[in-house]
Amino acid sequence: MKGEKEEEKVNENGKENGAKAREKLKTKEYEKELAKLHVELVKLQEWVKLKGLKVCIVLEGRDGAGKGGVIKAITERVSPRVFRVVALPAPTERE
Repeated sequence: MKGEKEEEKVNENGKENGAKAREKLKTKEYEKELAKLHVELVKLQEWVKLKGLKVCIVLEGRDGAGKGGVIKAITERVSPRVFRVVALPAPTERE
């Protein structure tokens, strides 16, 4: 309703969290949804290839944030002939 403030979510560092957490999916529901998304990802890959386009996905986050799991989920269904994964070193103090 107008005028009502939503309860603000604050993390342990005192910063606002931008996204709201959703209820955890059951394993079977998760796997079913993941399979649907894999199909969409393969279709998207074919479309990008057909159009002669390029896509760059950059993942940044702290250790243990789930970057490796996301990379695995993306790469396990797409053709390895048309993508590559590049790990960049940690930035220097100057960077």
